[in-house]
Amino acid sequence: MSTLYELAVLGSPSDAQISELHAVVAKSIEPFGLCLGREVAWSVRPDNFDPDQRNASAAVFFGGTNAPVVNVNELMQRALPVIPVVSKHEMVAHEIPLILQSLNCLDYSKGGMQRVATALLECVGLLPRQRRIFLSYRRDDATQVALQLFEALSARLFDVFLDTHKIGVAEDFQSMLWHHLCDSDVLVMLDTPTYFDSRWTSAEFGRALAKGVSVLRIGWPDCTPSERIKTAHRIDLTQDEIGAADGKLTDEVINRICSRLEAVRVESHAVRNTNLVSNLRNAIEKIQGELIGVGSHKAVNVKLADGTGVVVYPAVGVPTSSTLHDASVNSPRQSVAVIYDHIGLHPRWLAHLDWLGSHVDSAHWVKSSEAAWQFADWVG
Repeated sequence: MSTLYELAVLGSPSDAQISELHAVVAKSIEPFGLCLGREVAWSVRPDNFDPDQRNASAAVFFGGTNAPVVNVNELMQRALPVIPVVSKHEMVAHEIPLILQSLNCLDYSKGGMQRVATALLECVGLLPRQRRIFLSYRRDDATQVALQLFEALSARLFDVFLDTHKIGVAEDFQSMLWHHLCDSDVLVMLDTPTYFDSRWTSAEFGRALAKGVSVLRIGWPDCTPSERIKTAHRIDLTQDEIGAADGKLTDEVINRICSRLEAVRVESHAVRNTNLVSNLRNAIEKIQGELIGVGSHKAVNVKLADGTGVVVYPAVGVPTSSTLHDASVNSPRQSVAVIYDHIGLHPRWLAHLDWLGSHVDSAHWVKSSEAAWQFADWVG
């Protein structure tokens, strides 16, 4: 597996801090089957941190006297997360370069290196709750493999949606299906010969594309690929990779699927987040504002035309009450917004978000498609 994630340690970290952060990050990603220095690139005090735009990337900046800034300005212009770390909050003006002082700084005295590592991994989508997968299949053709993949992916700490496991009997099935699809990074499509004969699996595939959710096609040996899958990532099965007796996939092909899925997921998560931030940038610039940079928790600092600063948290997938709570707590005494794409979310959930927003003053919901309109008359 090639490099999927790129992390950098900038500023003036001590050798002990570098060693401790390396150990904590390495241990945190090990359950995912990832290795620091292999799938997760690790750069310490590089002269120029220039991550591949196809990878999920973030940097942590340890403050200090005359800490080297290298190409931080360029990273901020690219809207790549840079997390400033200060020894204690009162030292921000002394330890953090002016260019980074507008971003929320992590207080090292509160939480230590574990907090720094968690913030860094969150920015690249490497927390278990961020690894969301949707299994799409025909029950008549692929139930056995769907169950097998559910178990295998769950064991690798993916959060897997399988219709038979995640939707209660009294739920509005189709609305909940679309809701869960919106909250996923990858649709794993079990492409059997009748996959596109079903209205529902066909719609799952189409709506995944419409929502910007990447598709990984697992193609059966006797299935001729449809013209519709030309943009999908593909794994084609051979006859000897499916057990004749039990219809299960071999361990080798399960490992191959998991490896490929990791690569597809990181690209999808990065693209969806980038699209939200790009839509926000376009909206802010349309009303003569400015995007300043991205910090911890992927918080986007923007400045409106009248000079008002707003911290905007992109919510990839389905926002929750916790999303609003975390945004408020992470940016106290600041004007705070959570931006999200509302298309496809369950109507009852949208009503819940509206109700919640009307009762919370510390942070506000902003629909991505209405961002310019809402920020043009912003009252924080």
